[in-house]
Order: sequence, then C-alpha cells, then structure tokens
Amino acid sequence: MAEEINYTFRDINSCEMCGAGLLKLKVLGKRLNKSQGINPKRKTGIFSTIVKCSDCGLIFSNPQPVPQNISDHYNISPDNYWKEEQLKQNDNFFLGFISWLKNLIVIKDGIKALDVGAGLGTFMECLQKENIDAYGMEPSEFFFKTIIERKEISRDKIKNVSIENAEYPENYFDFICFGAVLEHLYNPADAINKAMKWLKPNGVIFIEVPNADWLTSKLINFYYKITSPGYVCNLSPMHNPYHLYEFTLTSFQKFCSRYGYEIADHDYDVCKTFLPKYFDFILKPYMKLTKKGMIMEVWLRKK
Repeated sequence: MAEEINYTFRDINSCEMCGAGLLKLKVLGKRLNKSQGINPKRKTGIFSTIVKCSDCGLIFSNPQPVPQNISDHYNISPDNYWKEEQLKQNDNFFLGFISWLKNLIVIKDGIKALDVGAGLGTFMECLQKENIDAYGMEPSEFFFKTIIERKEISRDKIKNVSIENAEYPENYFDFICFGAVLEHLYNPADAINKAMKWLKPNGVIFIEVPNADWLTSKLINFYYKITSPGYVCNLSPMHNPYHLYEFTLTSFQKFCSRYGYEIADHDYDVCKTFLPKYFDFILKPYMKLTKKGMIMEVWLRKK
C-alpha cells in the first residue's frame, strides 16, 4: 500500500524567474500524482495543473502541492534512490565539469566551493582532489548520514540543512553548485539570490535543471493531445522525482536582468530520450543540434 502524503496547495500569482503576472501564465494541462503511461485518462488520482509563463517559458505547477513534511518526499534510503553502480565511486566522475569550471574562474590555493544538495558527496570528493576547499549541504538525513559514513569528508564541511535554513558568511565562496536542485525547490529564485550573497564578486554559480524545451516532452504532449486531451507529461509535483519547475535559457536571462547577474556560459545535455532506442540515432543528434536535450546547464556570474 502506498504511503499517504498530505498536502496543502499554494497559489502562484507571478512567474518565479521573470516576475510576469498571472495573466501571462498559460495553462498547459493536468498532471497525475503517478506515472501516467500511454493512457492517462483511464487512470485515477489527484491532478495538479501545469502552467507556462508566456514571457520566459518557465513551466511549473499552479497551485503548487506542498507536503506537510518535506521529508515525505526526500527522506528515503540512497540505496533505494540510486542504482548500485551510482553508489560506487568513479574517479572520472565530474572531470569534464572541473575542466569547464577552470575555464570560468582561476583555480588557486584557498579557493572555496559549496555544493547545494550534496547527495552522496561524490562531487565534494572530486573538488577536494583538485585542492578546492569543498563545503556542502544536504537536507536529507539519509543522504547526509551516507556521506558521513562512506566519504572522506570532514564533518565540519557538510551540513544537514536545507538552503532555506542554511547560513554562511557573505562573499565567502568562489563557486557554488546547484546540481539537480532548483527544480525541487518551491522558491528557486530566492535560493539563487541567497547563494549569491555567499558568493564572492566575479564568482560563479553552476545550475543544472530540466529543460522546458525537451523534445521528448513535446512529442509525448503531442501524443496526449490526440489520445488524452487535457493531459501533459511535464513535471511530477506529487510523485518521484517531485519536480516543480522546468526552465528555459530565457528564464535565466530575464532573472539575471531582474537581479543584476550575468550568464557566464550554458549548454545542454541530451541524456536519455526515453523513447524506443531505434530512434536514438536520429533523435540524439537532432536534440543536440536544436538544444532540445533533457538537461540545461547554466553558469551565473556575480558582478
């Protein structure tokens, strides 16, 4: 029997990233609190309404379902969250990312980095191997305990806290990472602005988020439009992985213009297509060429 989760629902009256008002929020469709499969209209469940900002393309649920206890979503064992091979240390993990970082800031003695949502601590270990003074925060107690038990990370460098409740000195870090974090937060703009206070001038924040222009979503939504009108596949507000937002590059461009930051670089990862593999030889190159892969990566710089 599935565990019961109780929600309250919060109305959103403006776009989180660009600030556009309610009249700019277009309803895309409804999303079930479970996997919808190929025929969602034959399933029962609780629906959340999915909207899109017509000014910047941000996609989100409105109203947003808020669990009475956020740990209902995320306090699960890492062994159940990741596959066994993901739990093993990979010495080549994030090496391409480190190279990208070195193109944006000068890596020197004493440089400090913060990993928001440290997960299993793998990225923190990679940073330490580059002689970067790595800090991290992880809100899940299960993941936090796993870092302490399995990783060679000093206890005073990692906090069991959410970004909403975290505190660090201002102008302290040279680099901050939000890897697969912002899409889970109810106020991603507030989280970025808070982290910017901890960042030194000319420092960078890396952000990895779901791409609102992902081709697979568009294809599935076209299929739903024909077979199950009113449904969309975007997001998963009330089921794993509990995504609340999908972002576009325009979302971040307008956000930076709004708050006085700049985009230092960006890219897209195709990742999996989640479609029949015999289509991959066509779809993957097309997604890469048209920037319609599943993941968007953005670097923001503090001026």
